[in-house]
Amino acid sequence: MEYNDQIKNRVKRMEGQLRGILKMMEENKDCKEVVTQLSAVRSAVDRTVGVIVSSNLVECVQAAEQNGDKTDELIKEAVNLLVKSR
Repeated sequence: MEYNDQIKNRVKRMEGQLRGILKMMEENKDCKEVVTQLSAVRSAVDRTVGVIVSSNLVECVQAAEQNGDKTDELIKEAVNLLVKSR
């Protein structure tokens, strides 16, 4: 799978958020603020996993259909990846 700039930018944004959280910790910010930011990063990771898995699933299903292969296993595998990510 090729990871496009949009997906890479999502990860870079998360990286920036994590750096900000480290700075907040170094500055002894209130734990509620830190936890709020950590929750935001977790949500961003979850959304990014969903985008990657769904994009990959579309590519794999299209390739399987072109080759005359069954897609059931690919779909099960994608669902398992999403379940594992939680």
